[in-house]
Amino acid sequence: MYNTKFILTLLCFLFLFSCNEEPKLVFKESSFTTEKNTLVEVIIPVATGDISIIDNINSIIKTHVIEMLRLDPSEPITIKTIEEGIDTFNDEYNRFKADFPESSQPWEAQIDGEIMCQSTELISISLTSYVNTGGAHGNLTISFLNFDAKTGMPIKSSDLFKNMEDFNALANRYFENTIEDKDILFDPQSFKLPDNIGLNDEGAVLLYNSYEIAPYSEGIIEFTIPFEKINSLLNFDSTQ
Repeated sequence: MYNTKFILTLLCFLFLFSCNEEPKLVFKESSFTTEKNTLVEVIIPVATGDISIIDNINSIIKTHVIEMLRLDPSEPITIKTIEEGIDTFNDEYNRFKADFPESSQPWEAQIDGEIMCQSTELISISLTSYVNTGGAHGNLTISFLNFDAKTGMPIKSSDLFKNMEDFNALANRYFENTIEDKDILFDPQSFKLPDNIGLNDEGAVLLYNSYEIAPYSEGIIEFTIPFEKINSLLNFDSTQ
């Protein structure tokens, strides 16, 4: 009788534990290519786990990768998959070579992704794109994507913080301490937050891509505000 009661109690405990346990979200590094691809390298994190969560995340990542491979932003988006985007990039190069056979400049596209931060509440992902189509220099672009870890829905930068006015003032001070050549950048009085704000293990990362606020020669401008300075402003628990 004792053993039976013990087994029943254990089974009930395991059942309750399994019901209360949150579904885990795991990212796997995945490489994308096609049979005729010779120019494009795509290595990005792909989410696995709860379908209702991962579909949102993977769909948004896929859309960003496809956008990064587009050569003419004015054209409507008709590409549906990353593989199709890769083949289209290769096809465009082949057409270019047919029109300008004397050109010796090879094309290339490299897209890499990494998980900046993953907690029970928030996921921040960085996508880095380098595309060179024969110009004076390639185009390097970094994008931060933030997601609600419980739903997979995207989170706007403005929704990361409780008070954007206070965060803007704090970011302005860190920005002024980060930049070296203050003469080439905008007036601190007209400071604006970057398009890319994400979280990593240290705090909030703010990143300005080339041309966003300065000449190309200045490159990417990036700085981090530590968690101890922003915890009171965050809409998400950074300790989870």
